[in-house]
Amino acid sequence: MQSITTIAQLKKSGYQPKSIKQELRDNLITSLKAGKKTFDGIIGYDTSVIPDVERAILSKHNILLLGLRGQAKTRLARQMVNLLDEYIPVVKGSEILDDPLQPLSRFAKDLIEINGDETPIEWVHRSERFGEKLATPDVTVADLIGDVDPIKAATQKMNYSDERVLHFGIIPRCNRSIFVINELPDLQARIQVALFNLLEEGDLQIRGFKLRFPLDIQFVFTANPEDYTNRGSIVTPLKDRIESQILTHYPKTIEDSKAITAQEAVLPEEQEKRVIIPELIKDLVEHIAFAARDSEFVDEKSGVSARLTIAAMENLVSTAERRALINHEKQTVVRISDFAGVFPAITGKIEMVYEGEQEGPMRVAQNILDKAIRNLFVQYFPNPTKVKKKKAQQEEKNIYNEVQKYFEQGNVVDLLTDAPDLDYRNALSDIKGLKELILNYLSSNIDTSSLYTFMEFVLHGMAAYSLLSKSQLEQGNKFSDITSAMFNYGEEEVDDDLKDLFN
Repeated sequence: MQSITTIAQLKKSGYQPKSIKQELRDNLITSLKAGKKTFDGIIGYDTSVIPDVERAILSKHNILLLGLRGQAKTRLARQMVNLLDEYIPVVKGSEILDDPLQPLSRFAKDLIEINGDETPIEWVHRSERFGEKLATPDVTVADLIGDVDPIKAATQKMNYSDERVLHFGIIPRCNRSIFVINELPDLQARIQVALFNLLEEGDLQIRGFKLRFPLDIQFVFTANPEDYTNRGSIVTPLKDRIESQILTHYPKTIEDSKAITAQEAVLPEEQEKRVIIPELIKDLVEHIAFAARDSEFVDEKSGVSARLTIAAMENLVSTAERRALINHEKQTVVRISDFAGVFPAITGKIEMVYEGEQEGPMRVAQNILDKAIRNLFVQYFPNPTKVKKKKAQQEEKNIYNEVQKYFEQGNVVDLLTDAPDLDYRNALSDIKGLKELILNYLSSNIDTSSLYTFMEFVLHGMAAYSLLSKSQLEQGNKFSDITSAMFNYGEEEVDDDLKDLFN
């Protein structure tokens, strides 16, 4: 088809004009019949959002994707381009991609009137049939729809109502294309009003001049429910003209969340070779996001983006890589203590409520990590709280006893973030009963790298359930007996009071 260069040749080929909505519908039908996946790389939406989008396309609807940040709304919209025909013919030189057999613009009509069937045409790839605009309060009608060019009107001695003096905005230039407006509520109400006629009546109104201009556009809007109260709202008549409103959501399972992180996290090849990431660590990263969404310190309306886990994974691996470089080690394994390097990713991706602001971002991040550890810990080991309750009835053996006794004897373990792997493993191996707990309860087939990760994980888990004391060091964590730690804390307070009394 790309060999066709004139309207005469196009007519002979049997080409029939088709609206973009019909084009999307036809190609989707073909895709569904062939059993092809409509949207690649969109994880967790197979039974919820994607069927809704497909139904909207089949109904030839304009679409509003409503959901919190980081829910792949824009990605969904961009992938709709794959449902367009690979190439379409346009009148050569047309600003608005005029169909050769159904021209809209005065330019195309005049050209066809002069040249007839010999009017030149060109072919436009589907990748060029996509427009996108982030709605901000400073967006104007001229940006979206267009404006009168007074210089053009003066030089060509034309009336302002003449189409030829218009400078088209981004929407007319997206004729026969998909056009996305991100964060629609951020668009001023008067600008939203300017879209009414485009969606329903198919005409343009610029500076009071009305032009019959039935643009052929597939509109996709995105919005955050938070915007309805914080920054703006979608005006009711505009919302009424958007036929399908589709609700998006965060990953519902840890497996979906892991798949998204694995797909999106950018890890350099040398980093992947240098740093081993146990499956336990991958699970814990995702549990952080789930814990953050349930945290009383985090604003639920704002949401917790999937970008948190992506940034967290990248930071986590970089923390381990930095340690390996410092210690001149060819390879290392991610540790639980490396999650201290994840805090910038957490604090930068959450919006806190008043209580969270009072606690401070680092305390909130630590709280979220501890909660994630608690939630994941009971998936591998008995719940320490239940074990303690059953101890009196001897229904279940307390598997944590031997480790607790080690610390009750006054032993203290410092796990430093930048400690070499040998020092790290030796420190964990010195804890009596810890390795045996892992091997006996999980499996003797566990690999060496995961073994030490699980050993440290048990310490953090026991601390999270108040079986051990964990305190923050400048570069790492200190584990000790919880009872002695409480007494020591009390003694320090008394000493300070006495000092104040005698000073």
